[in-house]
Amino acid sequence: MGNGSKNCGSADVSSACIENSRRDVGAPINHKSWHSRGYLPHCDTPGLLQFITFRLYDSLPVHVLNRLAQENDDDVEKLKQIESFLDAGHGTCWLKQPDVANIVEDALLHGDEQRYRLLAWCVMPNHVHVLIETRDGCPLSRVVQGWKSFTSKLINQHLVRTGTVWMREYFDRYIRDDRHLAAVTAYIHGNPVKAGLVSKEQDWLYSSARLKVYGSADVSSAVF
Repeated sequence: MGNGSKNCGSADVSSACIENSRRDVGAPINHKSWHSRGYLPHCDTPGLLQFITFRLYDSLPVHVLNRLAQENDDDVEKLKQIESFLDAGHGTCWLKQPDVANIVEDALLHGDEQRYRLLAWCVMPNHVHVLIETRDGCPLSRVVQGWKSFTSKLINQHLVRTGTVWMREYFDRYIRDDRHLAAVTAYIHGNPVKAGLVSKEQDWLYSSARLKVYGSADVSSAVF
């Protein structure tokens, strides 16, 4: 972030950090600020707290996406349904393999404090949730592409294969306020429990939940 910004580590990501993230003053040319990638509007400005989900290429069949597009014009409801499909564990689910999950988690941790501040994450069997604070000169699209490109090579090497690993598209939502931040953090950490993979979020090995116990929050409608 720019000069005079408060240091927003994982232990302090409440009002001061969100207020910092609202300083939408002259984003560098390589940050897109407000834009659309074909569904919900997006904001990419340095200092924003961003909730990102990216997924394996086969986690959502094309016919499912097409059906959702035809049946529902509500983008927020559509995202909720997509999350439900992801939690059902469709596709190859390579990320459930410990070595593959470690590749992704290591990539997320590698960029922390350099290209972004990593606040929370969870590597699920077929998708990944991440909460970061963006930084000047590191637009969100480039950060996500970096994760995908780096991990694709290592995952393919590990699986002794070639070809696509990640779906091209990803979902992102900027954090609006303290309630949204609490809901998103709880959602990320609670995802393995919601999907029936563990009984306690701290038991999931590929999540920041194992590092710190967070308070409860209403994650029903506040996430998206």
